[in-house]
Amino acid sequence: MRSTSNPAFRNLPTGSAGYGSYGPNVGFNQPQGMPGYGMPSGYGAPQAPSAERPMTVDDVVIKTGLSLGTALVTGVLAAIWAQTQAEANALGPIVGLMVGGMLVGLVLSLIMIFRQKPSGPMTLIYSAAEGVFLGAITGLFEFIYPGIALQAIVGTAGVFVAMLVVYKTGAVKVTPKLTKWIIGATAGAAILMLFNLALSLFGVNTGLRDGSTLAIIFSLVVIGIAAFNFLLDFDMADQMIRQGMPAKWAWFAAFGLMTTLVWLYLEILRLLSYLQND
Repeated sequence: MRSTSNPAFRNLPTGSAGYGSYGPNVGFNQPQGMPGYGMPSGYGAPQAPSAERPMTVDDVVIKTGLSLGTALVTGVLAAIWAQTQAEANALGPIVGLMVGGMLVGLVLSLIMIFRQKPSGPMTLIYSAAEGVFLGAITGLFEFIYPGIALQAIVGTAGVFVAMLVVYKTGAVKVTPKLTKWIIGATAGAAILMLFNLALSLFGVNTGLRDGSTLAIIFSLVVIGIAAFNFLLDFDMADQMIRQGMPAKWAWFAAFGLMTTLVWLYLEILRLLSYLQND
């Protein structure tokens, strides 16, 4: 297996059992329906020789970079457009763009999850759709709270790098027990958010998303959970590399990382809006 030329990924841990051998699980940002976390059918069992070269860390870095770059381009364009619409007091088109990007991203993510097959074009289209979704929201927030977009981007990048360092140095080991905790916390946070959304449709305020002290605490907790999900993403990619998965599966690893980044960015943006209101 080739070593990576990227120093940030060069010393990824390879000795941990991780959660690749752990049974089926349910995560907020992880592809479901596979035996074991994020792996194709038969993962972990002896693999038949394949004509396709095995996946490397460079593959994951490149595919993730392409996906992130696609999201950034569409996001910046959508944000600029949304700001001009906000200045003209035309909120309808912004909401339409947000909903459109969100729905396209949701549909594509579900297709990729249930197909259990990596796809470069679908990953890039998903990234573009999520970029439009996030860009429209960011443009609107930037119009209301000048400077919040840069803060959210820096905050998201800072959390990502911090968790990569934590994983790479082995400061936190991805064990089956930790995996269970992260999955449970993620599921609990998702249920609470869905419950709050359902009640809000009927005019009921639970205090989780109204900018109050409780909302700030809840946002901080969710950000922490999203950050720990990066450990699962990194370990997933590491397990796939060590098992000699075909190189095309790097797109699947990139997809998992993108979903976590989208979730984290949204939550940081929301928290910053609470703090600016205060």
